[in-house]
Amino acid sequence: MSATYTLDTATSRATPTPAPMKRLTVPQIAGRKGGEPIVMLTAYTARMAQLLDPHCDLLLVGDSLGQVIYGLDTTVRVTLDMMCAHGAAVVRGSYHAVVIVDLPFGSYEESPEVAFRSAARVMAETGAAGVKLEGGVAMAPTVAFLAQRGVPVIGHVGLTPQAVNVLGGYGARGKSDAEFAKIVGDAKAIADAGAFALVVEGVVEPLARAITAAVGCPTIGIGASPACDGQVLVVDDMLGMFERTPRFVRRFDDLAVRIDSAAAAYAAAVRERSFPGVDQLYGAPA
Repeated sequence: MSATYTLDTATSRATPTPAPMKRLTVPQIAGRKGGEPIVMLTAYTARMAQLLDPHCDLLLVGDSLGQVIYGLDTTVRVTLDMMCAHGAAVVRGSYHAVVIVDLPFGSYEESPEVAFRSAARVMAETGAAGVKLEGGVAMAPTVAFLAQRGVPVIGHVGLTPQAVNVLGGYGARGKSDAEFAKIVGDAKAIADAGAFALVVEGVVEPLARAITAAVGCPTIGIGASPACDGQVLVVDDMLGMFERTPRFVRRFDDLAVRIDSAAAAYAAAVRERSFPGVDQLYGAPA
């Protein structure tokens, strides 16, 4: 059964419901190469999707939810069940942005056929417009297989978190001439295979510029370059929800500090018995 039904605003706290609007399409995003920058953020819940949707062209249900939502130490432990559940929530909470869901580690690498089954499940259960997968030249046949069968794909090159155990950490990629050339080759292979966009993560700035110039699809940078055709951040990083801020992140709020202050105020009100007050009671005497 599809999980793409809408929220019942009579019973859901996730209100007000954003005014329905025509959702952007994959071809519209693909056509933004060299044009208006593409705005992309991660989203994992229906309410966050509602808040981000009016401002974003793409919402990515990233496997970063393993760390952000579940407190895991790596994205490698994320499952397809997790991605489907959160993907459906984000689709329910959005009207405007193209929603893309990450294929988690182990759900696509074995073969193009396995990747197709995973992608088909994600799209059927969530209503998302497409999927994202990591990898370079080795994954190009899989990208082509999916694209030829109606699955829109965003590629992901450079620092690929699912391969962190092979890479040996999260350091910037492309510092050596050999690695620089390899990643450019990876990007070209994925773009030529039919990816409609390409996430470029954690690379030295000249490499991101070179990739953007070399491929025909839009590039979306994260720790890359302002020359990319768009940008993406993990929303919790952007909002300042964690103490550690990666170098490539700009905090646009300090939400963790404000949540801490609100929780402290609530706790104080409970302890001094000023909450609940008359306005929060049913049938209170006048």
